Order: sequence, then structure tokens, then C-alpha cells
Amino acid sequence: MARLDHIELPVRDWRASRDWWRDRLGFEVEFEVPERELAAVRDESDLTLFLCQVDILDVPPRFSLTVQVPDVEAAHRSLAGQGVEFNHPPSRVFWGYGAEARDPNGYPVRLWDLKSMKEKGG
Repeated sequence: MARLDHIELPVRDWRASRDWWRDRLGFEVEFEVPERELAAVRDESDLTLFLCQVDILDVPPRFSLTVQVPDVEAAHRSLAGQGVEFNHPPSRVFWGYGAEARDPNGYPVRLWDLKSMKEKGG
């Protein structure tokens, strides 16, 4: 079976985006190419986001990134305490149960965990 390996994500500031994904969600910096204004960060399942700086950023209206965390309630408290902007706290929504943050570029980042999804997402 094929496996999704990486996603190219246009960003306003590749360094700020790298820092957000690394420091807020624990992604590992895989590599950087400063002269191309690009950083690659990956999650623990080896999916890589290529954060590529662009001059004009137009966030698509129906685009979001969904990230599984160990505990969505704890992740929300921690990230909100760090000043991360949320569209909504953990709650029941059309896709199940979780919270929706915004990265520095305005991309919706949906957070969920397996236990809460089973118990409250239904």
C-alpha cells in the first residue's frame, strides 16, 4: 500500500513556522535549506511537512491539518497557556471530538486523541 510521505506547506515565515511545529507540537526538524527559505519537520510516524516561504500566502478555505496527540484536553491547556490561538477548545464537532488551533499562517490544525474520540466523538 502507498503511504503519504510529505506535504509541501506554503508559509509566510519558514523559521517562525518551523519553530511553531517544533516547539508547540513536538515535530522534529529533519533539515533546513535557508537559501531556499525552507524547513522540513516530521512527526513520529515520519510524515514530513516542507515549510516553504512564499511572498503571498492564500490559505485555502477548506484546508486543515489533523494531528493526533496523546491527550487533547492536556494539549489544549498547554498550547493555550503558550498563547496559541484556538478556533474552539476540545468539543464535539462534525469530525468527532477535538480542538482546532491556528498555526502562525492561519492554517487550521485539528487536535484529537483516540480515547476522547471513542468516548465523546460519537
